[in-house]
Amino acid sequence: MAEITLEEIAKLPPVGLDLPVQFAFGDGGRSLTFLYSKDGGLERSLFLLRPGLDESPAEVVLAAPRLEEGGLSLEEQLRRERARETGLGITSARWAEKADALLVPLPDGLHVVTGLAEGAASARTFLAAGREEGEAMAPQLSPDGTMVAFVRGGDLHLAAADGSWSRQLTDTAAEGFSNGLSDYVAQEEMGRDDAFWWSPDSSQIAYIETDERHIPLYRIVHQGSEATGEAAEECHRYPFAGKENVRVRLLVVSVGEGRSRPLALEVGDRYLVRVGWMGERVVAQVMSRDQQHLELHAFDPASGQGELLHQERLSPWIDLHDDFRPLPGGEWLWSSEQSGFRHLEVRGRDGSLSRRLTEGEWQVDAVAALDEQAGVVYFTGTKDGARQRHLYSVPLAGGEVRRLTEEAGTHLVTVEPRAGVYVDRHGSLGSPPAVRLRALSDSSVLAVLHSPRDPRISSLALAPPEMIQVETGDGTTLDGLFFRAEGDGPRPLVVYLYGGPHVQLTADDWGPTAWLRAQALRAAGMHVLTVDNRGSRRRGLGFEAPIWHAMGEIEVADQVAGVRWAVEAGLADKERVGVYGWSYGGYMTLRCLALAPEVFRAGVAGAPVTDWDGYDTFYTERYMGRPESEQEAYRSSSVLARAGAIEGQLLLVHGLIDENVHFRHTARLVSRLVEEKRSYRLLLFPEERHLPRREEDRAYMEGQVIGFLQAALGAG
Repeated sequence: MAEITLEEIAKLPPVGLDLPVQFAFGDGGRSLTFLYSKDGGLERSLFLLRPGLDESPAEVVLAAPRLEEGGLSLEEQLRRERARETGLGITSARWAEKADALLVPLPDGLHVVTGLAEGAASARTFLAAGREEGEAMAPQLSPDGTMVAFVRGGDLHLAAADGSWSRQLTDTAAEGFSNGLSDYVAQEEMGRDDAFWWSPDSSQIAYIETDERHIPLYRIVHQGSEATGEAAEECHRYPFAGKENVRVRLLVVSVGEGRSRPLALEVGDRYLVRVGWMGERVVAQVMSRDQQHLELHAFDPASGQGELLHQERLSPWIDLHDDFRPLPGGEWLWSSEQSGFRHLEVRGRDGSLSRRLTEGEWQVDAVAALDEQAGVVYFTGTKDGARQRHLYSVPLAGGEVRRLTEEAGTHLVTVEPRAGVYVDRHGSLGSPPAVRLRALSDSSVLAVLHSPRDPRISSLALAPPEMIQVETGDGTTLDGLFFRAEGDGPRPLVVYLYGGPHVQLTADDWGPTAWLRAQALRAAGMHVLTVDNRGSRRRGLGFEAPIWHAMGEIEVADQVAGVRWAVEAGLADKERVGVYGWSYGGYMTLRCLALAPEVFRAGVAGAPVTDWDGYDTFYTERYMGRPESEQEAYRSSSVLARAGAIEGQLLLVHGLIDENVHFRHTARLVSRLVEEKRSYRLLLFPEERHLPRREEDRAYMEGQVIGFLQAALGAG
C-alpha cells in the first residue's frame, strides 16, 4: 500500500472520482452530451454520444483556453463558488429544449454548436464576450435554438444564435439593481441559479428584477494581495439574519416588442423561490419569510393577472423542491412532505388533490423525468433504505412503484424517456463509480461511459469504512461509518462531522472511502467515526426537525452517543477523542468542545459559524427564526456565548476572503477566547474563500490539521 501523502489528500478530483459530469440529452433525446477530462484531471472537454447510433462517445473539439481561477472575472469566480464548481476548461453545456443546438460558454465568449445529431459538430457560431461592454452572464438558448438571452451590465440582452444581430431588452440596471440575475441567497440557499425563463414558444421571457440597493455593503479586503485601493477589496450586499432581504418583481418581456410587463404578484417580505411556465402561463412559487407557507400562482402574461393554484402550510418548515411538472388536461405533478416524508401526488387544475402516487416511511428525493406519452413518472428515493439511492418508476395514474436500478449503493441518474434510456452513475463504499447508459425497459447496459481508471485506487488500496448504527438514549437510531485503525486495545478516536441540514455523510457510496484525510488518520493509528445526527437529510422531516430553534444541541448529544458507542465497544480511548469539521461542521466542532469538553479533548474548526446573527436570512431564519423574536434561541445556539466553556485544544482554520461564512465569525470568536483566557491556534489563508481552492493551500492545510490531531491525541 502506497503512503497517503499530503499532496494526494489535496488532489482534485478525489481518488476514483474523475467522473463525467453534466449529462444532458438534447434534440429530442437523440444526443447525449457530458463533460469529461481525458487525463483524469480538472480540464474538461465536451463529449457527445448518439444513443443507438454511436458505440462510444466522441469528443467535440472546442478551443477552451487553459485558465487558472485567478484569471477569471470576479463574477465568474463567485458563480463557481456558489455552484461548488472546481472544473476547468469547458464547465457548462446547455441544450435548446426543442432544437439541435447547444450553448457552450467559454472565457472568450458564447459558442452555439449545431449539427450534433447528424454528427456535424464542426458547425458552430461564436458570440464575442465583449469584455469592454461587460461579461455575458447566465446565458440561455431559446427553446427553438434561434436566440441566446444573457445578462450584461445588469440588463437582459438578446442575440441571434448565428451572430447576425443583438439588442438590449431592459435598460433599468444600476448599481445594486439588476434584471435576470439571481441574488446571493437565491443561489446559495434556494437552489435557484436562474432569474429568467424562456416561454415554450420562444416568444417571451419571464424574468426577476432584483433591487438590493437598500442592503448595506459588506467589504472584504484582500489582505494577501499585492494590489492596493479599490483593487484590493470586494463588496457584497449580504442580508444578515433579521435584516432586510432583496426586493424582487416578476416581469415578462416580449422578444419581438421588447416591452416588459409586470405580473400582479406582491412578493413583499417573502421569497420568490421558483418560476417557470405552464403552457402559455407563468407559474411562480412564493414562500413566506418563516418558510412555513408556500403559494403556487399562475399568471396570464398579456394581462399580468394571476390566480392562486395551491398553497401549503407545514411546521416547522417547508423544504423546497423542483418536482412541479405540468400535465395534459391541466393537472400537474407535485410533491409534499405533509405526511412527514416527501411523496409524489397529482393535483387538478384547481389545485385539489387528485391522487397520491407514493406513500410510506421513506422519501422521494426528486423527480428524474416524466413520460407523458407512456404515463410514467421516474424518480429517485430511499424506498430501499436511507443509505441507498435508487431509480424508481410509478404510473402517473397510480399503481405499483417499481425499482429499476439493481446494484446496492448510490445511483445518480439522468433519464431520457423519449430515447428509452438513462445514464446511471453507480458507486458504493466498496466500488468506485462507473457510469453506464442503460435501457429503461430492463436496465441492460447499452454503453459504458466511464469505468474506474484512477491508478491511485489500486496503489493506495483504500479499505472502505464499516457501516454501523448507533442508538441514542431516547431510542433513535443513527447511521454511521467507522474507519478502523490497526492495533489492539482502545485507540485514539477522531470524529468527522458536518451535522447540519441538507447533508448526508453516511451514504453507501464511494465518496466516504475516498476521504483521504480519514484514511491517513487511520493509517496513523487513529479510528475515525462519522455519524449523521438528527437534523441531517434523507430520514424525513421528523428526523430533521429537532434542530428547530435549537441548533447545536441535539446534534452534539447525538455525536456524544457515537463516541459512547466506540468507547463501550472497546475501540476508543475515552481520554483521546478529537473532532473536526468544516462550515456547519466547524460550528459543530466548537459546540462539541464547549458542550461536551469531558468527551472531546481536541478539535479542528474550519470556516465555522460562531453566532447565527452573522449568517444569511434564508438559511438562518428557516431553522432559528428571526433574532429579534428568538433572542434566547440565538443566545443558546451561539458559540460566542459558550467560549469560556471550551477546554480542549483548538485549531481554527479560515479563508480571509470567505464571502459565505465571513472571517468575521472566527475573528469574533478569537476576541472572546482572549477575554476568557482560552488557548487556540489559528491557520489563515489570505486569498481563499469558503473552501480552499489552490492545491498548495489544501496540501499545507492537511499537514497542519493531521499534525495537530496527532499531537493533541498522542498518536502517529
